[in-house]
Parts: sequence; C-alpha cells; structure tokens
Amino acid sequence: MIPARIYLFAAFAALFWGANFNLAGPVLVDMAPMAAAAGRFLLAALIMLVVVVGRGEGLAMLEIARRHGLRLSIVGIVGIAGFNLLFFDAMRSTSAVNGALIMATNPLLTALLAALTLGEKIPSRQIAALPVALGGVALVILGGRNGGGLSMGLGDAEMLGANLAWAAYNVLARKLMPPGPQFANVTLVMAAGALVLTLAALAGGSEIALPGPRAGAALLTMAVTGSVLAYLFWSMAITRMGAGRTSLFLNLVPVFAAIIASLGGDVPNPAQLGGGMVVIMAVLYSMAPARQRTCPA
Repeated sequence: MIPARIYLFAAFAALFWGANFNLAGPVLVDMAPMAAAAGRFLLAALIMLVVVVGRGEGLAMLEIARRHGLRLSIVGIVGIAGFNLLFFDAMRSTSAVNGALIMATNPLLTALLAALTLGEKIPSRQIAALPVALGGVALVILGGRNGGGLSMGLGDAEMLGANLAWAAYNVLARKLMPPGPQFANVTLVMAAGALVLTLAALAGGSEIALPGPRAGAALLTMAVTGSVLAYLFWSMAITRMGAGRTSLFLNLVPVFAAIIASLGGDVPNPAQLGGGMVVIMAVLYSMAPARQRTCPA
C-alpha cells in the first residue's frame, strides 16, 4: 500500500511546477534563457549538496557517483538540461497557461514512451485518449493567443519539445535511478544538468549578469521549490508509484498555473479554458481504471 505522503509529494511537486510557469516571466526580464536555466540549477545543486552533507550522506553520494554516475548524468542531461533549455526559451514568447496546458499531455506521452522503451502495456483507454488530448492542445495553441488569431508560435513549439524531454525524464528516472538515498541521487542528477546548462550558456555567448531584486527572488524561489523540493518529491513518487501513475499528477500543473496567473491578472481566454478541459478530461479518462466485468455464478 502506498503511503498518503507519497501522493502529497506528487501534488506539491505539481504546485511548485505550476508556479514556475509564472515565475519564469520576471526572471527572463533580467536574464537570458540559458543563463536563467543555468543559474536556477546551480543554486539548486548547491542547496542539495549542503543538505546531503548535513544529512551525513556525503560519502554515500560519492559512492553512488562512482558506481552510477553515467546513468544519473543521462537522467540529468535529458530531464534538467534538455527540458530547461527549451522551457526558458519557450516562456519568452508563450503564456504561462499555454505552456502548462501543453505539459498536461505529458502523462499520455510518458505512457507511450514507457511502452516503447520499458515494455509497459498501453491500455486501450490511453490509446483512445491520445488523439483527443492532442486535439485539445491544438485548440490551446492555435486559439489561445490573445489577439493573435490562429497561429502557432515558436514558444509553443519549444514547449512541445520540452514536454517530450520531460516524458523521457520520467521513463529514464524509472529505469536508471539506482536505489539508495534519494537526496544523493537527485543532487547528482541536478549537478549533471547544471554543468551542461552552464557550458551551454558559456558556449552560446549568453550574457552573464546578476538579476535584480524581483528577478532574483523569482529565480531563488524556482531553485528552492520548483527544483530542490519538486524534483526530490517527484523522484520519490516515481520510485514508489511508477512513471505512469505519478505522471497523472501533472494534470494539476495547468490548474495551479492558471490559478496563479489569474491572481496576477492574466485570466485564461475561452480557447485556453476549452482546450484545457479537453486535455484534462482526456487524460483523466485514460488513467481511470477499466471496469471489471463480472460473470454470474
């Protein structure tokens, strides 16, 4: 039986990620996308390192790095570097609600990748729900651009790529994350992602500048809640519930993102609301347990 706290961990991770879509805007006012992504996870990796050492797991982390460093680096490069490079660049031109609703299809995409790579069976409900969910995403993208008519922006396309990277992270974390202290595992994953992001920012010539107070506070919040706590909670949930069931909680991300955006005055338009309802209902249908037929005695 899965403890209730595991469900709470997954829900809080969704809350923190929903907030990230709104926090990215202030950060990108002062920082280039690659520099922002690198700064977020450099801060997160340093915080996690302090936590691991404080818990007395420093030697255990070194042993995990020696034995499983390559596997954890792959997880970090895909799920942190790949996702965040696309995420931060996407948020320059798409809305928080659009980005979160595109990510709402991730449970279906994760299930598809898990079937292709891990051999997990795809239930018929998920097969039926996938085109419906994609139709809802199309409505969000094409009709969710206020005053812009029916068009797909670069940010929306980049968010679709980020969605694919996150689905790959879910599957890779399930397949490659070794048993042992989760703090140590997540720290190594973050360190690998932060290193790649930093190298990409330097190689790309991104201007490295200290953010102002508002952007700095938003970046620190993303590092602590949307990186340290969210990734730790998510990894713990995946190891206990599996990639498919845990990804169901991503349905809460657009809900939290829309609520936070509305509190800031960015109310979703009818196309976003309609497309979002289609996506969420399709995903909920796909994850519902199949009815068991009973035979008369």
